[in-house]
Amino acid sequence: MPEQTPEARILELTNKLNYLNYQYYQNSVSEVSDYEFDQMLLELQKLEEENPQFRSDNSPTQRVGGTITKHFPTVKHKYPMLSLSNTYSEDEVREFDTRVRKVTGDYVEYICELKFDGVAMSLTYTNGALTAGVTRGDGTRGDDITPNVRTIRTVPLHLQGEDVPAEVEVRGEVFMPFHVFEELNKEREEIGEALMANPRNATSGTLKLQDSKEVARRRLSMYAYGLLSTPTLFESHSQSLEALQRWGLNVSSSWRKCSTIEEVMAFIHEWETKRFELPIATDGIVVKVNSYAQQEELGYTAKSPRWAMAYKYKAMEAVTELLGIEYNVGRTGAVTPVALMKPVLLAGTTVKRASLHNANEIERLGLMVHDFVTVEKGGEIIPKVTAVKTELRPANAEPIVYPSVCPSCGTALIRHEGEANHYCPNEKGCPPQVKGKLEHFISRKAMNILSLGEGKIELLVEQGLVTSPDHLYDLTYDTLFGLKKTFVNEETGITRVVTFQKTTVENILKALEKSKEAPFDRVLFALGIRFVGNTVAQKLAQYFRNIDALRAATEEELIAVPEIGGRIAASVREYFQDLSNVHLIERLRFHGLQLDLGEIAIIEPASDKLAGLTFVVSGVFAGYSREELQDTIIANGGKIVSSISKKLSYLVAGEKMGPSKLEKATSLGVKIVTEDEFNKMLA
Repeated sequence: MPEQTPEARILELTNKLNYLNYQYYQNSVSEVSDYEFDQMLLELQKLEEENPQFRSDNSPTQRVGGTITKHFPTVKHKYPMLSLSNTYSEDEVREFDTRVRKVTGDYVEYICELKFDGVAMSLTYTNGALTAGVTRGDGTRGDDITPNVRTIRTVPLHLQGEDVPAEVEVRGEVFMPFHVFEELNKEREEIGEALMANPRNATSGTLKLQDSKEVARRRLSMYAYGLLSTPTLFESHSQSLEALQRWGLNVSSSWRKCSTIEEVMAFIHEWETKRFELPIATDGIVVKVNSYAQQEELGYTAKSPRWAMAYKYKAMEAVTELLGIEYNVGRTGAVTPVALMKPVLLAGTTVKRASLHNANEIERLGLMVHDFVTVEKGGEIIPKVTAVKTELRPANAEPIVYPSVCPSCGTALIRHEGEANHYCPNEKGCPPQVKGKLEHFISRKAMNILSLGEGKIELLVEQGLVTSPDHLYDLTYDTLFGLKKTFVNEETGITRVVTFQKTTVENILKALEKSKEAPFDRVLFALGIRFVGNTVAQKLAQYFRNIDALRAATEEELIAVPEIGGRIAASVREYFQDLSNVHLIERLRFHGLQLDLGEIAIIEPASDKLAGLTFVVSGVFAGYSREELQDTIIANGGKIVSSISKKLSYLVAGEKMGPSKLEKATSLGVKIVTEDEFNKMLA
């Protein structure tokens, strides 16, 4: 059998991987192992780097992101994205039915769908391929965020099936599942970032990120709910939903066809509490006339269609007594107040705790201990105190005095200018901070020493064996064997005993040794520098290449790194100015941890011909992959920046370069060079 050409192999792998993605995300079927999938993806990435002219815009390699977009172009919607009229009243839903039947007659079918609490999105498919992803915007014009949309795994890059039209527009709701939102907030809390309020805000913010690689990391999803084309392809909305699913789009199975308004009301009542069992946020039900002919007959108002409306559930709330405030200290020293309440049933669960965020929130609410408060659970996962029933305030109500010292170690709290949180500065001696930093160090995205989880770190800290990450590598078999601790769950009363037996100790020591292979960016993330999450750690590691260069960097040099702002730069400088942190790094170096990217990754200087010049690289090139071209610029003394400004020296323009970059560079008078012209600069 003749050897395949690179073009043929790229096409074969692209089709195979797109098919496997479709099977996995739409049909929940894994036809190959994760390892086999990853190997095919790696092969495709390598082939595309060597043969960029054969890479498709909808290649599965684009799922991981990597595009940096400084400005999203605004485009006009072919079909306006109108908003729906909405109501909280069941009577108004019945009135809607009456208005519809006055126009259409007695025979009318409705489609009831869950109203997912996310961000509306318009997708354009041309000859089956995804060519645009645009936000709602003002309904007439929206932002083209296609590079970010391509990273969403439940959005097919190419539609499946023989009846896919030449051009079609798909409407859908992009959302962040609860478990992803919780993980994201946990990570933000660990690095000292402000927490996101709810999954919808997190989704909206994610879709506007400039770095599509970070968008991919946040694992957004989408449900398709609408289909638009000229001419209309089907006779009803239900047929469109079936076609969307047939073509490989993710359609929620919760929709239902209803023949009467009573069936519609039954659907609304069914999901009022059932929706809380879902892994994503919902805030109501959308009711649509099924027949497209009847939709056309009913028409539109200036703002919304007359053939559809949204019934919104009222936020679930209850009134209960505030019994007290608990102050928790996190890994970064942030002190978070938690409301302790008299248990109350809310949205099917018993609630007795709610986050109060910070001192500002307590002051805003005018909260006092023993107040009766309104607790709400709407689109948010964690219940929140939304109001104080001052008219019910008892005589024994006590003012809340925010602590001036750490509730754990007694150190005076500080509050950084411009920040809402109070912090305990005793990071080396405050028990929750010590324990939190160690737990962060061993976590999966850091050093991945999972054998030390499940309370083992707490035991080691209590025994005085470990107070800093470097101490972990001093542990021996004799030190660990026989250690024991009993844990009691306060809520369930269940007792659990952690004992370091032979197998446990061997697994811990083996995991510690294995962790020494973790790459530099993960070690950097594991250090727990404030505001340095794993994405920032990757950028810093790639830019500075080793810990010594990073330590020596000035604040200005740190800010020069794409996507690194002043706050992160100041935090990194502050970390390395602490001699105890420098000592920790030297101890980790002594134990053999990876504190550089290795010699292979270091670019050897070739010349200084591009010294003092800055470059933006955009498009596809015949003689280089984009990464190779950037490495060549750096090797010859030039500097890569992420955005186009008046200060930019050159825009190196390849084929298929984004028109917005070209337009901006031209308007600012930036010199634009082709690949050939760039090569002449090096000659």
